[in-house]
Amino acid sequence: MIKKLQRKFILLSMSALLLVLVVIIAGINIVNYNAVTQEADKLLSIISENKGEFPVGPDKFGNKLPPGMSPEIPYESRYFSVVLDKDSNQILFVETSRIISVDSEEAVIFANTVQNKRATTGFIQNFRYQIHEDDTFIRITFLDCGRKLDAYYSFLFASITISICGYLIVFAFISFFSNRIVQPISESYEKQKRFITDASHEIKTPLTIINADTDILEMEIGENEWIGDIKNQITQLTELTNSLVFLSRMEESEHILPAIDFPFSEIATETTSSFQHLAQKQRKELEYHIPPMLTLCGDEKSIRQLFSILLDNALKYSPVNSKISLLVEEQNNAITICVTNDTLQIIPKDQLKLLFDRFYRMDASRNSQTGGHGVGLSIAKAIVEAHNGKIHASSPKENTLQITVKLPK
Repeated sequence: MIKKLQRKFILLSMSALLLVLVVIIAGINIVNYNAVTQEADKLLSIISENKGEFPVGPDKFGNKLPPGMSPEIPYESRYFSVVLDKDSNQILFVETSRIISVDSEEAVIFANTVQNKRATTGFIQNFRYQIHEDDTFIRITFLDCGRKLDAYYSFLFASITISICGYLIVFAFISFFSNRIVQPISESYEKQKRFITDASHEIKTPLTIINADTDILEMEIGENEWIGDIKNQITQLTELTNSLVFLSRMEESEHILPAIDFPFSEIATETTSSFQHLAQKQRKELEYHIPPMLTLCGDEKSIRQLFSILLDNALKYSPVNSKISLLVEEQNNAITICVTNDTLQIIPKDQLKLLFDRFYRMDASRNSQTGGHGVGLSIAKAIVEAHNGKIHASSPKENTLQITVKLPK
C-alpha cells in the first residue's frame, strides 16, 4: 500500500509538472510564432499597398515607414511579387530584384501554387505570402521569413529540450526523496498494522478462556439465554479478530499468495451452491451462471473466501423475497465476477467507493443487526488486489448494488 501511495505521489507530481511545462512552452512558442506572422503580414501589407516596394520618403534613409518601424527594415527584407490580370488571370509582371534565391520562373511557380490554395495569406516553404487585389490587378507578394522561422524553430527545439531535461531531473529528484516524504505515513501505517495484529493476538487468549469457562458453566447449570448470548458474542469477536489479522497480512507488501492453476468453475459452483439453502431459508432467490471448464492461476482458498464474502454480503443486505444473481464471464483473457442484489435503501453514488473501507456502514448508527463486522468487502478487495485484479461497486438501478470483480488469468 505504501509503495502504491509513493507511486501515486510521483505520478501526480510529475503529471502536474508536465501540464505546467506544456502550457508554458506552448504559450511562449505560440506567442513567438504569432509575432513572426504578424510582423510579416504587416510588412507585406506595406509592400502590397505600395505596388511591390517599400514607400519612399524624405528621411535620411529615403524611406517613409509607419512610426515605430526600424528604417533598416527595407534593407533587411527579401521579397518578390507577381502581378496577374484580374480578368484573365494571366501573369503580367514578375519582380524579383529584391531577392537572389528565387528567379522569375520559380516566382511564377510559387504564384500558381498560392492561387490553387485559395487563401489570401499563409506560408509556402519559408515565404509568407499575401494576395492584394485592386480594380484590374492581383498582386501576390512573398516575403522571405527563413531566418526568423529558423530562429523560431531553434527556440522551439531548445525550449523543448531544456524542458525535457528539467523534467527528468525533477523526476529523479522526486523519486529519490519520495521515500522520505511518505516515510511518516509509512511508519504510521506500519504501527497501525502492528497494533491490529498484536491486539488481535492479545484478544484471542481472553476469548479462549471465556469460551472455556462458559462451557464449564453451561455443564454445571445447563443451557440458558445468557450463556447463549455470551457464546454468540465470543463467536463474533473471534471472527472479527481473525478477519483483522487476515486483512493485515494481506496488505503487507511482502505477503505473496501461492499461485497455482485450479478449476475456477468448480470452486465457484461449489461455493455458490452452498449458499442456496441459506438463501431459501431467508426467503430469497439465488440464481447464478458459471461457465464450465474455467481455470485461474491463483490461490484457491482465498478465491473460495472471495465468493463467500460476496454472496454473504448480498444475502445480508438484501430484502426478503428479493433476487440475488451471480454471473461469471470470461472476457479478454480475464474472468469477470458480477454479483447483483436489491438493497434495503438507496446507496448514494458518493458512498459506493466507501463500501470497501474497513468498518464502513451506510447508516450513521453503525447498526450491526445483520451480523456483519464491516470488514468483509475490505478483505474481498485485498484478495482481488493480491491477484492483480480490480473490484468496484455500482448501482445500475435504485435500491440495487452490483459488485464487479475482474481477475486476470
